Amino acid sequence: MDEIKNKVKDSGLIQLDLADFKPRVSVVGIDLTPQLWQGLVLKEKDFRAWIKENDWNVYENKAVFIFCSADAIVPTWAYMLVASALHSVAFKVVVGNQFDLEKILISDAINAIDLTKFQDGKVIVKGCSDIPAPEFAMVTLLAHLQNTVQSIMYGEPCSTVPIYKRKNA
Repeated sequence: MDEIKNKVKDSGLIQLDLADFKPRVSVVGIDLTPQLWQGLVLKEKDFRAWIKENDWNVYENKAVFIFCSADAIVPTWAYMLVASALHSVAFKVVVGNQFDLEKILISDAINAIDLTKFQDGKVIVKGCSDIPAPEFAMVTLLAHLQNTVQSIMYGEPCSTVPIYKRKNA
């Protein structure tokens, strides 16, 4: 009887799972609404006092998104002050919502990939992963790998959809 061979392993295909790029850091939000005067605007003096008195260490090594849930006038400097206070303790700080932050974390993880191990490789991107913004992750991954690899496919080794193949010069 012939030995069973793993043709996928022998093919040299490099499998990537989008789940590998899922944010692994704790994600929290800071809503500026409680700092609004009469629910409408920020008073700079009061806001600066809040910045000074707040314990920013509770955000240590966390990814933080800053937002205002009220329909109010929030000047740009307010977001900048909060971000500045978080700068030395938080892992990542963005203005926006949780989804915005998760996309940035995914992009950072993808862009940290060492491309040398993918040089002229044939990559299969596993798509069935529990990841925020899978389409965003796919396009970001494609953009990062495309100039390095020979080909990119989507799916499983037994059933792939060709996405990119380098043209021979």
